[in-house]
Amino acid sequence: MKFPASRGCVTDIARRRLVQGLALSGAGAASGLSFFPSASRAQSISSASSPQILSGTEFDLTVGSTPMNFSGRMMLTTSINGSVPGPTLRWREGTTVTLRVHNSLPTSSSIHWHGLTLPFNMDGVPGISFPGIPAGATFTYRFPVVQSGTYWYHSHTRFQEQTGLYGAIVIEPAAGESIHTDRDHIVLLSDWTDESPEHIFTTLKQMSDFYNFQLPSAQDFARDASSLGLRGAFAKRRMWNQMRMNPTDLGDVSASTYTYLINGASALKNWTGIAQAGERVRLRLINASSSTFFDVRIPGLKMMVISADGQAVDPVTVEEIRLGVAETYDVIVEPQDDRAYTIFAQSMDRSGYARATLSPHPGMEAEVPRVDAKSWLTMADMGLAHMGTAGHVVMQSMQGMPGMDMSAMQGLSMKDMKSKDPSVDMHVMSPSRALDDPGPRLRDNGRRELTYADLHTIGGSKDPRAAAREIHLRLTGNMQRFIWGFDGKKFSQSEPLHFDYGERLRIVLSNDTMMAHPIHLHGMFGELEAANGEVLVRKHTFVVQPGKQLSYLVTADNPGQWAYHCHMLYHMEAGMFREVVVA
Repeated sequence: MKFPASRGCVTDIARRRLVQGLALSGAGAASGLSFFPSASRAQSISSASSPQILSGTEFDLTVGSTPMNFSGRMMLTTSINGSVPGPTLRWREGTTVTLRVHNSLPTSSSIHWHGLTLPFNMDGVPGISFPGIPAGATFTYRFPVVQSGTYWYHSHTRFQEQTGLYGAIVIEPAAGESIHTDRDHIVLLSDWTDESPEHIFTTLKQMSDFYNFQLPSAQDFARDASSLGLRGAFAKRRMWNQMRMNPTDLGDVSASTYTYLINGASALKNWTGIAQAGERVRLRLINASSSTFFDVRIPGLKMMVISADGQAVDPVTVEEIRLGVAETYDVIVEPQDDRAYTIFAQSMDRSGYARATLSPHPGMEAEVPRVDAKSWLTMADMGLAHMGTAGHVVMQSMQGMPGMDMSAMQGLSMKDMKSKDPSVDMHVMSPSRALDDPGPRLRDNGRRELTYADLHTIGGSKDPRAAAREIHLRLTGNMQRFIWGFDGKKFSQSEPLHFDYGERLRIVLSNDTMMAHPIHLHGMFGELEAANGEVLVRKHTFVVQPGKQLSYLVTADNPGQWAYHCHMLYHMEAGMFREVVVA
C-alpha cells in the first residue's frame, strides 16, 4: 500500500508532540483523586505517584469524565473515582465483595473483572451477561472471591478501556502469601492516545497500516542487496508485494499516536518504586493496554517468575518477558546494590516504550536502554519455515501471481489455494505448535526470554479427566480491510459456541494471520497443553503467535453466557469475538 506524500509530515508532527508531551504526562491524575471521597466502608490509601488503593469488602466506584494530561494536551478521560488508572482494589480470598458502580457519564458503561471466576451475571459484558449500566444509573456487583493473585478490571463498553477505564486487582490468599517479599509493587502498563478511539478505528478500517511508520526503506534494500545480492533483494520485495503483506506490521497502533504509561506515568514522568539493596521485591506486571504488546526487562536484574495470570507457577528466572494484552505475571527481583534500576517496557513494534524506576530513594534514575532494532517478520512467523518462499499458505492474492514457486505448495489442489472469502487473506496449512519460541523480535537477542514452555502451574491440572470433545477455531483476518474473526466470520455472522455443563473439552486455536492474538475466555481458565499432551500452565488469556497453533483444556463448570474474544480492543470491535454458552 502506498502512502500519501504528506505522510512524512504527519510522522514529524506526531514525534514532536510525543516528545513534548512526555514531560507533562499524567499531570492532574493524582490531584483528580481529591475530588472524589473514598468509599465509606473501604480503607483508602493514596500516593502522589501511584493509583489510589482501596481495600475491604464494600466499594463505591464512580465512572466519570475527568480532564488529564498524558501527552502535552489536556484531554477528557473515562475515569474511575477521578483517576486513570482507576483505584487498585485489594481483596482477600474467601470474602464476598460488593461494588456499587455509579455511572455519571451521559452514555452507558460497564466494568468487567478480568480473569475472575464469578457468576455470569456479575461478569460485566453488555449484551452477553447484563445490559450495561445506563447513564446516571448504579449497578451493584456482588460476588464471592474464590481465588487469589494479580488481576485487573476494565470497561467492556465500546472503546472506554482505551480512554482510561481500567485498574488493578490484587487478591491476597486466604492463608496469606506463601512467598515472603519485603515490598510489593504494581506495574500497570497501558497505552494512551489523544485521538478519539472511534477515529482510530475508522482510520484502521480505511488504511490498516496508517500508524505503521516502519515500511521497508531504501536502506533496508541496500542491506539486503549486500547480503542477498541484487536479485535476492528484488525477489524478497516481490514476494511480500505479491502477498500484499507488510513484513514490519507487528501492531495496529503505534507511538505515532500512543503515549505508553506505567501506573499512569509516561517515560519522562518516571514512576518510581522503592527497592533497597538486599530486599526481595515483588512486581505485579499487568498489561492493561488496548493494543500494545510490551517486552519488559530490568537491565542489571533478573526476574524470577512466580505467577502467570494469577496462578502460582514453579519459579523460573528470566531476563525479559513479553506481556500480551491482558496477561499478568508476578516476578521477584533482588537488587544487590543501592542504585536505581530501569523497568524498560518497549512496544513489540519497537515504536516506543514505557519506563519506570526501582530505586532506594525517590528521584534517582538509571540509564534507559535503546529500543531494539525493528527486524522484519520472517517466513517462520507465517508458519512457513520448512516450506520455502511460497510456503504452505493460501491467500486470495495468490490467484494468478507471476513467479510464485507453486512446487512449494506440495500437492495442494487449486481448490485449497483459492480463497473466495474476502474476510480471510491468509491460511496456514501446517502451523507450528512450538511453545518455546519467544516470538518475533525476541529470538536470538542474547537475553533469556520467558516462553510458555517455561511455565508450569504448581499442583498441576485441577481436572484429571481427558477431553471428551474438541473444538478447533481458526483466528482469521484480512489485514488490509481490517476484518477480524474466528473461522472467517465476524461476531455478527456467528452462532454461539455451546459447552455442556461439567464437560471437559479441548480448544485448539490456529492463527491464520501475521499478527499475535491474545485470546481470552471469560468465566473459566484453560490449561495449556504441550505437543505431547502434558498440561503446563493454567491461564485466562493465551497469546497465539503468527502462524502458530496451541491447545488447552477447559472444564465447563461455570454456567451462563460468556464472552470469548481477542483482547486487542480494535480486533475485538472489528469482529474477533464469540459468545460461549455453558448449559
